[in-house]
Amino acid sequence: MVRDTKDIQFRELKDTISQLNTTIAAQTQLIVSLQETLNAAKEREAEQAKQNAVLKEQIDFLTKKLFGSSSERRTDDIEGQLNLFNEAECCQNEESSVPDIETTVKSHTRKAKTTLAEKLKGIPVEEVIIDVPAEDKICPQCGTELEPIGRETIRHEIEYIPAQVKVKKYISLHYGCPECKETDEPYIIKATTEYKPLMKHSLASPSSVAWTMYQKYANSIPLYRQEKDWKQYGIDLSRSTLANWIIYCASHYFEPMYEFFHRKLLEREFLMADETTTQVLDEPGRRPQSKSYMWLYRTGEDGEPVIILYGYSETRARDNAKTFLKGFKGYLECDGY
Repeated sequence: MVRDTKDIQFRELKDTISQLNTTIAAQTQLIVSLQETLNAAKEREAEQAKQNAVLKEQIDFLTKKLFGSSSERRTDDIEGQLNLFNEAECCQNEESSVPDIETTVKSHTRKAKTTLAEKLKGIPVEEVIIDVPAEDKICPQCGTELEPIGRETIRHEIEYIPAQVKVKKYISLHYGCPECKETDEPYIIKATTEYKPLMKHSLASPSSVAWTMYQKYANSIPLYRQEKDWKQYGIDLSRSTLANWIIYCASHYFEPMYEFFHRKLLEREFLMADETTTQVLDEPGRRPQSKSYMWLYRTGEDGEPVIILYGYSETRARDNAKTFLKGFKGYLECDGY
Protein backbone atom coordinates (compact mmCIF):
# COMPACT_ATOMS: atom_id res chain seq x y z
CA MET A 1 0.00 0.00 0.00
CA VAL A 2 2.82 2.29 0.92
CA ARG A 3 4.62 1.42 -2.24
CA ASP A 4 1.60 2.22 -4.33
CA THR A 5 1.33 5.59 -2.60
CA LYS A 6 4.98 6.37 -3.32
CA ASP A 7 4.55 5.36 -6.97
CA ILE A 8 1.59 7.68 -7.26
CA GLN A 9 3.55 10.56 -5.67
CA PHE A 10 6.51 9.84 -7.95
CA ARG A 11 4.33 9.91 -11.04
CA GLU A 12 2.71 13.12 -9.87
CA LEU A 13 6.12 14.71 -9.30
CA LYS A 14 7.25 13.50 -12.69
CA ASP A 15 4.18 15.02 -14.33
CA THR A 16 4.77 18.27 -12.43
CA ILE A 17 8.39 18.40 -13.60
CA SER A 18 7.26 17.78 -17.18
CA GLN A 19 4.69 20.58 -16.91
CA LEU A 20 7.29 22.94 -15.42
CA ASN A 21 9.73 22.14 -18.23
CA THR A 22 7.01 22.89 -20.75
CA THR A 23 6.19 26.14 -18.96
CA ILE A 24 9.89 27.11 -18.79
CA ALA A 25 10.32 26.38 -22.50
CA ALA A 26 7.30 28.55 -23.30
CA GLN A 27 8.53 31.33 -21.03
CA THR A 28 11.99 31.13 -22.60
CA GLN A 29 10.51 31.38 -26.07
CA LEU A 30 8.39 34.35 -24.94
CA ILE A 31 11.44 36.06 -23.47
CA VAL A 32 13.40 35.54 -26.70
CA SER A 33 10.51 36.94 -28.73
CA LEU A 34 10.19 39.95 -26.43
CA GLN A 35 13.93 40.56 -26.59
CA GLU A 36 13.82 40.48 -30.39
CA THR A 37 10.88 42.92 -30.35
CA LEU A 38 12.78 45.18 -27.93
CA ASN A 39 15.91 45.12 -30.11
CA ALA A 40 13.87 45.95 -33.19
CA ALA A 41 12.21 48.82 -31.33
CA LYS A 42 15.63 50.15 -30.28
CA GLU A 43 16.89 49.97 -33.87
CA ARG A 44 13.80 51.82 -35.11
CA GLU A 45 14.29 54.42 -32.37
CA ALA A 46 17.95 54.91 -33.33
CA GLU A 47 17.02 55.23 -37.00
CA GLN A 48 14.26 57.70 -36.11
CA ALA A 49 16.76 59.73 -34.06
CA LYS A 50 19.14 59.89 -37.03
CA GLN A 51 16.34 61.04 -39.32
CA ASN A 52 15.27 63.64 -36.78
CA ALA A 53 18.84 64.91 -36.51
CA VAL A 54 19.10 65.23 -40.31
CA LEU A 55 15.77 67.02 -40.51
CA LYS A 56 16.74 69.36 -37.66
CA GLU A 57 20.00 70.18 -39.41
CA GLN A 58 18.15 70.95 -42.63
CA ILE A 59 15.63 73.12 -40.78
CA ASP A 60 18.42 75.03 -39.01
CA PHE A 61 20.26 75.58 -42.30
CA LEU A 62 17.15 76.80 -44.12
CA THR A 63 16.14 79.01 -41.19
CA LYS A 64 19.58 80.62 -41.08
CA LYS A 65 19.58 81.01 -44.85
CA LEU A 66 16.19 82.68 -44.80
CA PHE A 67 16.25 84.72 -41.60
CA GLY A 68 19.87 84.73 -40.43
CA SER A 69 22.31 87.61 -40.86
CA SER A 70 25.06 87.53 -43.44
CA SER A 71 28.42 89.27 -43.75
CA GLU A 72 27.75 89.83 -47.44
CA ARG A 73 24.98 91.87 -48.98
CA ARG A 74 22.43 89.88 -50.89
CA THR A 75 22.27 90.61 -54.59
CA ASP A 76 18.58 91.41 -54.33
CA ASP A 77 19.40 94.20 -51.87
CA ILE A 78 21.33 96.08 -54.54
CA GLU A 79 19.32 98.14 -56.96
CA GLY A 80 19.64 96.80 -60.49
CA GLN A 81 21.81 93.83 -59.45
CA LEU A 82 19.28 91.29 -60.72
CA ASN A 83 19.63 92.85 -64.18
CA LEU A 84 23.38 92.34 -64.26
CA PHE A 85 23.39 89.93 -67.20
CA ASN A 86 20.29 91.09 -69.08
CA GLU A 87 20.88 94.80 -68.67
CA ALA A 88 21.11 95.33 -72.43
CA GLU A 89 17.76 93.65 -73.02
CA CYS A 90 16.14 95.62 -70.17
CA CYS A 91 17.42 98.95 -71.41
CA GLN A 92 17.10 98.54 -75.18
CA ASN A 93 13.60 100.09 -75.27
CA GLU A 94 14.34 102.82 -72.74
CA GLU A 95 14.93 106.39 -73.82
CA SER A 96 18.43 107.78 -74.08
CA SER A 97 20.21 108.37 -70.76
CA VAL A 98 21.19 111.85 -71.93
CA PRO A 99 19.14 114.30 -69.83
CA ASP A 100 16.28 115.95 -71.67
CA ILE A 101 15.69 119.68 -71.72
CA GLU A 102 12.37 120.82 -70.27
CA THR A 103 10.50 123.41 -72.32
CA THR A 104 7.46 125.07 -70.77
CA VAL A 105 4.62 125.58 -73.28
CA LYS A 106 1.68 127.52 -71.81
CA SER A 107 -0.03 125.26 -69.27
CA HIS A 108 2.07 122.11 -69.53
CA THR A 109 5.70 121.01 -69.60
CA ARG A 110 7.09 119.28 -72.66
CA LYS A 111 10.37 117.42 -72.76
CA ALA A 112 12.31 118.23 -75.90
CA LYS A 113 14.69 115.56 -77.13
CA THR A 114 18.35 116.44 -77.02
CA THR A 115 19.81 117.24 -80.42
CA LEU A 116 22.83 115.44 -81.85
CA ALA A 117 24.91 118.61 -81.61
CA GLU A 118 24.13 118.87 -77.88
CA LYS A 119 25.00 115.23 -77.29
CA LEU A 120 28.39 115.60 -78.95
CA LYS A 121 29.14 119.06 -77.55
CA GLY A 122 32.71 119.36 -76.30
CA ILE A 123 33.94 116.12 -77.93
CA PRO A 124 36.81 116.48 -80.44
CA VAL A 125 35.71 115.79 -84.01
CA GLU A 126 37.86 114.13 -86.65
CA GLU A 127 36.59 114.48 -90.22
CA VAL A 128 36.95 111.49 -92.50
CA ILE A 129 36.82 112.80 -96.09
CA ILE A 130 35.31 110.40 -98.64
CA ASP A 131 36.53 111.59 -102.02
CA VAL A 132 35.73 110.57 -105.56
CA PRO A 133 38.47 108.56 -107.34
CA ALA A 134 40.79 110.68 -109.50
CA GLU A 135 39.71 108.96 -112.72
CA ASP A 136 36.09 109.86 -112.01
CA LYS A 137 36.82 113.58 -111.62
CA ILE A 138 36.65 114.06 -115.42
CA CYS A 139 33.34 114.93 -117.03
CA PRO A 140 32.36 112.05 -119.34
CA GLN A 141 30.45 114.45 -121.59
CA CYS A 142 33.06 117.09 -122.39
CA GLY A 143 36.25 115.91 -120.68
CA THR A 144 36.49 118.90 -118.35
CA GLU A 145 37.95 118.36 -114.85
CA LEU A 146 35.24 118.48 -112.19
CA GLU A 147 35.38 121.05 -109.39
CA PRO A 148 33.98 120.65 -105.82
CA ILE A 149 30.53 122.16 -105.37
CA GLY A 150 29.49 120.94 -101.91
CA ARG A 151 29.81 118.41 -99.15
CA GLU A 152 27.35 116.22 -97.27
CA THR A 153 27.62 114.65 -93.78
CA ILE A 154 26.76 110.98 -94.10
CA ARG A 155 26.93 109.82 -90.45
CA HIS A 156 28.52 110.30 -87.05
CA GLU A 157 30.36 107.57 -85.11
CA ILE A 158 31.79 107.55 -81.61
CA GLU A 159 35.26 106.06 -81.60
CA TYR A 160 36.65 104.64 -78.35
CA ILE A 161 40.38 105.03 -77.80
CA PRO A 162 41.62 102.47 -75.23
CA ALA A 163 43.68 103.64 -72.28
CA GLN A 164 47.43 103.70 -72.77
CA VAL A 165 50.08 103.08 -70.15
CA LYS A 166 53.63 104.34 -70.37
CA VAL A 167 56.60 104.43 -68.02
CA LYS A 168 58.23 107.75 -67.18
CA LYS A 169 61.95 107.28 -66.65
CA TYR A 170 63.57 110.25 -64.90
CA ILE A 171 67.24 110.68 -65.83
CA SER A 172 69.51 113.20 -64.15
CA LEU A 173 72.33 114.57 -66.31
CA HIS A 174 75.76 115.11 -64.80
CA TYR A 175 78.37 117.63 -65.98
CA GLY A 176 82.05 117.89 -65.16
CA CYS A 177 84.83 120.36 -65.97
CA PRO A 178 87.29 118.78 -68.42
CA GLU A 179 90.11 121.02 -67.19
CA CYS A 180 89.63 120.20 -63.51
CA LYS A 181 88.93 116.48 -63.76
CA GLU A 182 92.61 115.59 -63.37
CA THR A 183 93.08 117.90 -60.37
CA ASP A 184 92.51 117.21 -56.70
CA GLU A 185 89.21 119.11 -56.77
CA PRO A 186 87.29 118.09 -59.91
CA TYR A 187 84.12 120.09 -60.48
CA ILE A 188 80.95 118.03 -61.07
CA ILE A 189 77.33 119.22 -61.11
CA LYS A 190 74.19 117.09 -61.17
CA ALA A 191 70.79 118.15 -62.47
CA THR A 192 68.10 118.25 -59.82
CA THR A 193 64.35 118.60 -60.05
CA GLU A 194 61.75 120.09 -57.77
CA TYR A 195 59.40 117.22 -58.60
CA LYS A 196 59.34 114.76 -55.71
CA PRO A 197 58.06 111.20 -56.12
CA LEU A 198 54.55 110.55 -54.87
CA MET A 199 55.82 107.54 -52.92
CA LYS A 200 59.49 106.74 -52.44
CA HIS A 201 60.76 103.56 -54.09
CA SER A 202 57.42 103.01 -55.81
CA LEU A 203 56.05 102.96 -59.35
CA ALA A 204 53.09 105.07 -58.20
CA SER A 205 52.41 108.35 -59.96
CA PRO A 206 49.65 110.93 -59.35
CA SER A 207 47.75 109.75 -62.43
CA SER A 208 47.98 106.01 -61.64
CA VAL A 209 46.93 106.43 -58.00
CA ALA A 210 44.13 108.84 -58.92
CA TRP A 211 42.83 106.34 -61.49
CA THR A 212 42.98 103.49 -58.95
CA MET A 213 41.03 105.52 -56.39
CA TYR A 214 38.49 106.66 -58.98
CA GLN A 215 37.88 103.11 -60.16
CA LYS A 216 37.57 101.85 -56.58
CA TYR A 217 35.35 104.51 -55.00
CA ALA A 218 33.54 106.16 -57.94
CA ASN A 219 33.03 103.13 -60.22
CA SER A 220 32.94 100.48 -57.41
CA ILE A 221 35.54 98.31 -59.11
CA PRO A 222 37.31 96.15 -56.48
CA LEU A 223 41.09 95.93 -56.41
CA TYR A 224 41.24 92.31 -57.56
CA ARG A 225 39.55 93.32 -60.82
CA GLN A 226 41.82 96.34 -61.20
CA GLU A 227 44.74 93.97 -60.73
CA LYS A 228 43.55 92.07 -63.81
CA ASP A 229 43.14 95.32 -65.76
CA TRP A 230 46.73 96.37 -65.05
CA LYS A 231 47.91 92.91 -66.10
CA GLN A 232 46.12 93.36 -69.43
CA TYR A 233 48.08 96.59 -69.86
CA GLY A 234 51.26 94.52 -69.40
CA ILE A 235 52.05 95.59 -65.83
CA ASP A 236 51.98 93.15 -62.91
CA LEU A 237 50.57 95.13 -59.97
CA SER A 238 49.14 93.10 -57.09
CA ARG A 239 46.04 94.18 -55.20
CA SER A 240 48.16 94.62 -52.06
CA THR A 241 50.30 97.14 -53.94
CA LEU A 242 47.20 99.03 -55.07
CA ALA A 243 45.86 98.96 -51.51
CA ASN A 244 49.14 100.39 -50.22
CA TRP A 245 48.90 103.19 -52.80
CA ILE A 246 45.41 104.12 -51.59
CA ILE A 247 46.21 103.95 -47.87
CA TYR A 248 49.50 105.85 -48.15
CA CYS A 249 48.11 108.65 -50.32
CA ALA A 250 44.95 108.94 -48.23
CA SER A 251 47.07 109.31 -45.10
CA HIS A 252 49.75 111.65 -46.48
CA TYR A 253 47.77 113.77 -48.95
CA PHE A 254 44.02 113.52 -48.28
CA GLU A 255 44.11 113.60 -44.49
CA PRO A 256 45.74 117.07 -44.31
CA MET A 257 43.11 118.36 -46.76
CA TYR A 258 40.37 116.72 -44.70
CA GLU A 259 41.64 118.38 -41.52
CA PHE A 260 41.79 121.75 -43.30
CA PHE A 261 38.18 121.49 -44.46
CA HIS A 262 37.19 120.22 -41.01
CA ARG A 263 38.53 123.41 -39.45
CA LYS A 264 36.76 125.52 -42.07
CA LEU A 265 33.51 123.62 -41.49
CA LEU A 266 33.58 124.34 -37.75
CA GLU A 267 33.85 128.07 -38.52
CA ARG A 268 30.46 128.15 -40.25
CA GLU A 269 27.26 129.30 -38.56
CA PHE A 270 24.88 126.61 -39.89
CA LEU A 271 25.63 122.88 -40.23
CA MET A 272 23.62 119.76 -41.06
CA ALA A 273 24.41 116.20 -39.95
CA ASP A 274 22.98 112.72 -40.43
CA GLU A 275 24.14 109.13 -40.15
CA THR A 276 23.49 105.94 -42.09
CA THR A 277 24.35 102.32 -41.48
CA THR A 278 27.28 100.66 -43.18
CA GLN A 279 29.05 97.33 -42.90
CA VAL A 280 32.75 96.73 -42.34
CA LEU A 281 34.27 93.30 -42.88
CA ASP A 282 37.30 92.00 -40.94
CA GLU A 283 37.14 94.82 -38.41
CA PRO A 284 39.27 93.93 -35.36
CA GLY A 285 37.22 92.88 -32.35
CA ARG A 286 33.84 93.00 -34.15
CA ARG A 287 31.65 90.50 -35.97
CA PRO A 288 31.20 91.03 -39.74
CA GLN A 289 27.44 91.34 -39.18
CA SER A 290 27.86 94.25 -36.77
CA LYS A 291 26.29 97.57 -37.74
CA SER A 292 28.59 100.51 -38.21
CA TYR A 293 27.72 104.08 -39.07
CA MET A 294 28.90 106.68 -41.56
CA TRP A 295 28.20 110.25 -40.49
CA LEU A 296 27.80 113.09 -42.98
CA TYR A 297 28.40 116.72 -42.03
CA ARG A 298 27.44 119.50 -44.45
CA THR A 299 27.53 123.26 -44.36
CA GLY A 300 24.25 125.14 -44.65
CA GLU A 301 22.94 127.23 -47.52
CA ASP A 302 24.81 130.38 -46.54
CA GLY A 303 26.07 131.41 -49.97
CA GLU A 304 29.62 130.22 -49.27
CA PRO A 305 31.30 127.18 -50.89
CA VAL A 306 29.74 123.93 -49.73
CA ILE A 307 31.83 121.63 -47.52
CA ILE A 308 30.78 117.98 -47.12
CA LEU A 309 32.75 115.67 -44.83
CA TYR A 310 32.23 112.03 -43.87
CA GLY A 311 33.11 110.48 -40.52
CA TYR A 312 33.08 106.79 -39.55
CA SER A 313 32.02 105.46 -36.15
CA GLU A 314 31.09 102.10 -34.68
CA THR A 315 27.89 103.44 -33.10
CA ARG A 316 25.31 106.17 -33.63
CA ALA A 317 25.81 107.64 -30.15
CA ARG A 318 25.57 111.42 -29.90
CA ASP A 319 29.10 111.56 -28.52
CA ASN A 320 30.39 110.88 -32.07
CA ALA A 321 28.85 114.11 -33.38
CA LYS A 322 29.83 115.92 -30.18
CA THR A 323 33.47 114.95 -30.63
CA PHE A 324 33.51 115.76 -34.35
CA LEU A 325 31.90 119.18 -33.83
CA LYS A 326 34.00 120.17 -30.83
CA GLY A 327 34.48 123.93 -31.03
CA PHE A 328 31.45 124.58 -33.24
CA LYS A 329 29.26 127.42 -31.92
CA GLY A 330 26.56 127.74 -34.57
CA TYR A 331 23.27 126.00 -35.35
CA LEU A 332 23.13 122.28 -36.13
CA GLU A 333 20.23 120.62 -38.00
CA CYS A 334 19.69 116.88 -37.53
CA ASP A 335 16.65 114.94 -38.79
CA GLY A 336 14.76 118.16 -39.30
CA TYR A 337 15.48 119.55 -35.81
